Amino acid sequence: MPEVDEDVALPVRVLGRFGLVAYGVVHVLIAALVVQIAFGDRERADKKGALAEIGSTAAGVVLLWVITVGLAALVVWQLGEAVLGHRGVPPGQRALRIAINLGEAAIFGVLAYSAASVAAAGGETTPKPSFAQVVLALPGGSWLVGLAGAGLVVGGGYAVWRGVTHGFLRELDLRGVGLNRSRLVTRVGQVGWVALGAVYGIPGVLLVVAAVQHDPAQPVGLDSGLKALAGQPVGPFLLLVLAAGLVAFGVHCLFDARYRRG
Repeated sequence: MPEVDEDVALPVRVLGRFGLVAYGVVHVLIAALVVQIAFGDRERADKKGALAEIGSTAAGVVLLWVITVGLAALVVWQLGEAVLGHRGVPPGQRALRIAINLGEAAIFGVLAYSAASVAAAGGETTPKPSFAQVVLALPGGSWLVGLAGAGLVVGGGYAVWRGVTHGFLRELDLRGVGLNRSRLVTRVGQVGWVALGAVYGIPGVLLVVAAVQHDPAQPVGLDSGLKALAGQPVGPFLLLVLAAGLVAFGVHCLFDARYRRG
């Protein structure tokens, strides 16, 4: 956490760590929905579907509001890092880390908005036109959709790279945790980040396809991609592997909340 007023920084850190836990829980719920798709159910296996699952009870709606606050704190945390952090590092690395902070702030912000929307609707999700349907109707829409898809593919590739190269360890303080715990945190993070890359890469590829075909009806979400994969000969097995990876990412988020620097 950057150097700011401790009276402000401490609550943000506490809420931000809770936000990391909430982020992990959402991905574990997505994993559960992916497993159901692998066995033939037609659940909505994306973040909206996971949030709706949480909000299916009155207590769950309250939890969604708590999750919203935690994710909003994560947005503040990441923006604070972007503005005040990364002192003393080379300009190129600082620019990259700031870009990562801003990207993560955007992801957490979108999820916070989604959680608040589902909570405000009493746990229900309302059907809306897809991103591709809205943007393809605009001038130059195919290019915009294609760029968005390419961005998701690049983001997914970055997540895979971060897992393979242990890049996520830079944000953790594992001093004094012992060799076995350190290895566990590293292995879980590797598997989880690679799975997260797939979660972002699948809708990215579908958006590129929709842009090339200029087809507003083309399914472009993670949910659509997973259901298409389930229809392939080895699809259910691959979905179970992906679900296991998402559970690993959920556990990584718990480790992240516990050992995050700052």
